[in-house]
Amino acid sequence: MTETLSVTVTGGCGRLGSRTVRALADCGHDVVAVDRVAPDVERENVVFRAVDLTSEDSARRVVREAESDIVVHLGAIPSPESGPNVYENNSISTYYVLDEAGKAGADVVQASSESAYGFPFAASPRLPEYLPIDETHPMQPEDPYGTSKVVAEELGRAASRRYDVSVTSLRFSNIMYPGNYTVLEGRDDLPNGVGNFWCYVDGRDCVSAISRAIEAEIDGHEAYNVAAAENYLGRPTVEAFEEFFGEVPELRDLDGEDSALSIEKAEAQLGWEPEHTWREAAEEPFEEPPFAAD
Repeated sequence: MTETLSVTVTGGCGRLGSRTVRALADCGHDVVAVDRVAPDVERENVVFRAVDLTSEDSARRVVREAESDIVVHLGAIPSPESGPNVYENNSISTYYVLDEAGKAGADVVQASSESAYGFPFAASPRLPEYLPIDETHPMQPEDPYGTSKVVAEELGRAASRRYDVSVTSLRFSNIMYPGNYTVLEGRDDLPNGVGNFWCYVDGRDCVSAISRAIEAEIDGHEAYNVAAAENYLGRPTVEAFEEFFGEVPELRDLDGEDSALSIEKAEAQLGWEPEHTWREAAEEPFEEPPFAAD
């Protein structure tokens, strides 16, 4: 990125958000980092704001006063197991942030999830219609988190129609960080990862996908899968499906250890591709989020 931008990042003190804030600030952009609690730290090019995004007045005010070119919306409860009121928290805060961003003429990049397809957190494991899963695959979540991500994408479409801004929804896979690849714990027990079909993505590749989305010329709303290129099993993906399910869905373009999530659209339209794999990242030094609040 060469042009200096003003960027608001919600969830700016979380695991992904804080790394995104740092990367944008390192590129010289002016960042407003928004989270429930602001850290007691100073950083060049970064202003921290403590805001409850479920409060309409507070959420709209922080977006409006930031006067940002881009809003990166990462603030959310990250799974249905992370606390109460997941759907309410995620959906209402997303509406306030996206609607106010649209009013301000700011483009949006937001965190969606593979959970929107409905396989993670499903009551019983079920097969996708085909492999690899691309962005046109039906989204059929059963849980409040996945449902909130489907709603977030619909809110993105609504904001893009009403205000003529671009909204990019990045459907992140299970995000791992160097030295903390928890997906590898008990990975030989296939049921441990069947909900997302043994997919993952390195957090650093999520940050680069956000950067690519900020740079991209996108009309309206677009969604992109963001995942590692391969599964974390170290064995053929089709073999794992056969062993667990006893059958394999329609195969379109999947070989060897290829991820069950297609990243072809992100590669073609955003110029993004993952650079990190579990084979190296799992042994790298662990780093705490740079701007985590106490």
